[in-house]
Amino acid sequence: MCSEEQSNKERALKHQYAEVNGIRLHYVSVGTGRLIIFLHGFPEFWYQWRNQLEEFGRDYHAVAPDMRGYNLSSKPAEVNQYEVKHLVEDVLALVYHLGYEKFFLVGHDWGGVVAWAFAISHPDLVEQLIVINAPHPRVFTRELRENPDQQKASRYILRFCSPEAEKILSSNKFAMLIDAVLTERLKNGYLTEKDLSAYLEAWSKPGALSGGLNYYRAAFMGPLNNGREQVAGNFAPYLSSHIINVPTLVIWGEKDEVLLTDNLKGLEGFVSDLTIKRIPEGSHWVIHEKPVLINAFIREFIEKKG
Repeated sequence: MCSEEQSNKERALKHQYAEVNGIRLHYVSVGTGRLIIFLHGFPEFWYQWRNQLEEFGRDYHAVAPDMRGYNLSSKPAEVNQYEVKHLVEDVLALVYHLGYEKFFLVGHDWGGVVAWAFAISHPDLVEQLIVINAPHPRVFTRELRENPDQQKASRYILRFCSPEAEKILSSNKFAMLIDAVLTERLKNGYLTEKDLSAYLEAWSKPGALSGGLNYYRAAFMGPLNNGREQVAGNFAPYLSSHIINVPTLVIWGEKDEVLLTDNLKGLEGFVSDLTIKRIPEGSHWVIHEKPVLINAFIREFIEKKG
């Protein structure tokens, strides 16, 4: 076997499970070395990070879990089991399970929400933080209270918190989710029919759709509802501080229709060491659209800072 074939074999993805924080967490890992963990958002699963696992598995121990409620991980029935504090503890327990005390943390969407909260709670464990299209809790609170455009863009959260959400999103073979996440990227060649099948299989797992929606329900987060402030943007109210004291890279697809670029305004007031990379042509799903650029931004940041 030639050295390249041997190297590829050694970098084969490993599907594993960890009993952590009272649940069973499925995760995919590849490579050896310093640990880098990738946290997905809604309605994704570990598969969102397949390009990053391939890239960083070459010289890091790259790990992407199915977060609780998703795909092959445990799906607690109680909504309060999806509060951010529990999601943070899942990541903490996984890091210790893997045998590390320091790691690089990358998150998108809800994974980014958890990444913000983790870095606030455990700054001594995070070497560098990378957040992709996910708002800081204090900034998002401001935007939901003061920015009519963000309030309008966040109206979908009210639908996601409704009792009818599962029926709406799963109807016509998940047509709404397919249209929101996959259709445009399938059309442009960023995703394939194989990718579509993988997502449909993950969404079809019993309890998986409710698990993802319970993140919204547990956070009690969203825009004004009939003139009354139903919820706020602070998805981690249990934290006494919202200051980030680790080097942080924020990557933002500027065509994001649900999380507007105003979420970047004033961010430097909460992050002591902040780098922002904007991708003008990227949407909320920029990870699928620009994987090579995303990988380059992450690698440049962690190798320069690390």
